[in-house]
Amino acid sequence: MALPLLWLGGAAIGALVVADERNKRKALQVERRLGRAPVEPNEKQASPLTPSVWHSSDVKVAPMPGSIVCCFVFGVIEHTGIWLGDDCLVELHGSGLVRPISSKRFLAGRTGSRIFQACDHQHHPLIADKALARATASIYQYRDYDLFDNNCHRYVWSCMTGEEVAISSFDKLNKKLGSYFNQAIYWDEIR
Repeated sequence: MALPLLWLGGAAIGALVVADERNKRKALQVERRLGRAPVEPNEKQASPLTPSVWHSSDVKVAPMPGSIVCCFVFGVIEHTGIWLGDDCLVELHGSGLVRPISSKRFLAGRTGSRIFQACDHQHHPLIADKALARATASIYQYRDYDLFDNNCHRYVWSCMTGEEVAISSFDKLNKKLGSYFNQAIYWDEIR
């Protein structure tokens, strides 16, 4: 008898947490629209509005050549790449091959159904000066792929800066992006 009550209690608490998170996200979107959302990254959170499987934004942005894009992989980790244009982006595949692919292929075999672009608080894409040129020049090259030390996040960072630095997680990439662009990073869904 006690076990079903525990299940019901757990479900109720879970529903409250999801509802609270949804309300916080909506409030941040309103603050962002009014120009009062965090513009500067902070130590706790470089990305105040992260990509979300559960919440979609009412604003969708056009992908821009050289912009940083991401999608979800099985709802646990994010996969990143550089947008080339004409429904094409470049990614570091798990085989180590840097390859140009369509947005449909970028999402294939992954749980995410949406692609997000790194933007500022006004929905403008954040683009490093030489990211597009470096990404284009690296197509069909091989890298020694490693999930934690030489992954898609490191590849994106190397396209942006020319630096080869191990970036083990999407959160760490966000912090580096926040420092690089000197502002908070917002992940907006592309159209």
